[in-house]
Amino acid sequence: MKDVIGSPQSVLVLGGTSEIALATVRRLISRRARTVWLAGRPSPALESAARQLRDLGADTLTVSFDALAPEAHEVTLGKVFAEGDIDLVLLTFGVLGVQPRDETDPPAAVRVAQTNYTGAVSSALICANAMRRQGHGSLVVLSSAAAGRVRRTDFIHASAKAGLDAFAQGLGEALRGTGVHVMVVRPGFVRTKLTAGLRPAPLATTPQAVAEAIEEGLRRRAAIIWTPAALRLTTAARHLLPRRPQ
Repeated sequence: MKDVIGSPQSVLVLGGTSEIALATVRRLISRRARTVWLAGRPSPALESAARQLRDLGADTLTVSFDALAPEAHEVTLGKVFAEGDIDLVLLTFGVLGVQPRDETDPPAAVRVAQTNYTGAVSSALICANAMRRQGHGSLVVLSSAAAGRVRRTDFIHASAKAGLDAFAQGLGEALRGTGVHVMVVRPGFVRTKLTAGLRPAPLATTPQAVAEAIEEGLRRRAAIIWTPAALRLTTAARHLLPRRPQ
């Protein structure tokens, strides 16, 4: 259960090596989070992340999880919730893909879509239902500012994020009154290992800044947050611009 000031004490990260998620968890550990589950594909990076969190004082466990294997999600995540209530789920896995390649390689494009959308739908529903049964919890879904207006340069990745964004908003409405809170996070370009080598977009941010915004959004029980906040206005302005004729 959350502590007396409402800070999560148990956290499940779907996408256990996500730099945004780990930055968020480090902040939460400093606020008394004590149990952390890192779910992801087994790897040295996942074990290293767990060790670092243990060094900060959290009881940290890893669990094998693959977004592309939804048939295993119920069993895998069920085992986590069977160990005790989870106050917060951070759904942060996803892939960018390589747009020029993926446009000419439909199976690769499908993998991007399945990871970012169908894998997220499966795991989000399982976690949401588990939190509904326990009567409390927050589900944070990492969307993208790119979902606001899909562009030529990344429409495969962004279209999947747009679908996830809409799904998460609907899920939040479906859970209204159950004690379960869903928050959609729409970051812009985040400087991480995933984006290394890419040209930063305007208003580029860091995992630490996104983590701070997530923590503040959780305190406010926000439904949607943009990070940085200025992206909300710039995205709205882009919606007013006409698309070029084909």
